[in-house]
Amino acid sequence: MNLDELVFHPWAVQGPRGVPTFVGGSGSYVIDASGRRYLDFSSQLVFTNLGHQHPRIVAAIKEQADRLCTLAPGHASDVRGEAARLIVEVSPERLGHVLFTTGGTEAIEHAVRMARLYTGRPKVLAAYRSYHGSTAASIHLTGDPRRWASDTGAAGAVHFFGPFLYRSVFGSRSPEEESERALAHLEQVILLEGPSTIAGLVLESVIGSSGVIVPPTGYLRGVRDLCDRHGIVYIADEVMVGFGRTGAWFGVDHDGVAPDLMAFAKGVNSGYVPLGGVLVGDAIYDMFTKRPYPAGLTYSGHPLACAAAVGAINAMREEDTVAAAARLGTDILGPGLRELAGKHESVGDVRGIGGLWTVELVRDRLTKEPLVPTGATGPANAPMVSFTKACLDRGLLPLTMGNRVNVAPPLNVNDSDATAGLAILDEALSAADAFLT
Repeated sequence: MNLDELVFHPWAVQGPRGVPTFVGGSGSYVIDASGRRYLDFSSQLVFTNLGHQHPRIVAAIKEQADRLCTLAPGHASDVRGEAARLIVEVSPERLGHVLFTTGGTEAIEHAVRMARLYTGRPKVLAAYRSYHGSTAASIHLTGDPRRWASDTGAAGAVHFFGPFLYRSVFGSRSPEEESERALAHLEQVILLEGPSTIAGLVLESVIGSSGVIVPPTGYLRGVRDLCDRHGIVYIADEVMVGFGRTGAWFGVDHDGVAPDLMAFAKGVNSGYVPLGGVLVGDAIYDMFTKRPYPAGLTYSGHPLACAAAVGAINAMREEDTVAAAARLGTDILGPGLRELAGKHESVGDVRGIGGLWTVELVRDRLTKEPLVPTGATGPANAPMVSFTKACLDRGLLPLTMGNRVNVAPPLNVNDSDATAGLAILDEALSAADAFLT
């Protein structure tokens, strides 16, 4: 029996799958049951920021397991407190407390709940081309097609267009123009929805799985100013891009912005044990010193997960991972992917920052028609299936999202492995090019 067939897989049609079975990993590689190594150019779902089996994180988990494996969230815990201290130290100002969750979608749920309790207002703004999770509030806030099957249109979620110069809805010709027009549009949405009805605005600091869209300089500052002007809680979604992925500790750092609430997960401990959380601003925290916060989770601040976070953050500091991620983007991934764009007609755009990039594949560079349509399956998705097979056949584990190839290796990948991964992408993109003829 293939044991994989007993597992109900998320985001997938159920049934037999012809995929490798992974049994081990080391550094930037995962190893399948036959012993074959694959260079992980996905960091799984962009969370193994320090790669696989990092000794500092593994040792921290083992040490904690020997002392105390689990503890209810109502009790004081040394490792939970230490994890919170380290997270607060690297975070923007005025975010002095941490509510721990077990993942990013729960972090968004609690951030939204806090914003609504704090303001007494019902609505939350979120961008199109965004992903915030798959639980009730977070899937409604999501702004891409993954929302459609679950969207009831009645969860207080209001969507707006963020800046995206490659597919600008504003007809912009420069990043500065795109930012200015996107902010003007956002203000109109706020005014027409009614500022007194809007509790919060949730925004990925860099759009992740919905397109890897880096906002123009000044856009996040403009969002912060609009939220201040209208009394709206600014919730930064740093689930994917936090903890070094963009070449800064957090995406908001690139614009010098401090949100009111900040959701995190993934890179906080490289995903070794499920952990997420909300960094809570001082004003919102003060409200809950006078009344109880009416929610919680059984595994909030799980000791093994928090120990992994302590190990990961200390390792990132000692190994200067954030600077390494910045260099990975400017010196290797950015130039290398742009070179591939010049060689392959199927590449319409290359964009990214630090250790998070995407290659957008199109049928025509002038019309920008995607290589595969939204939600493509079966024959319609053949170009991406062919590309993925070409990568796997050459020992590369890719991450494809619709018509895009997201490039997100571990932030501590060495230069030779990163260069080797780009060479495999070069070969595999020829499989995508073949569908243009």
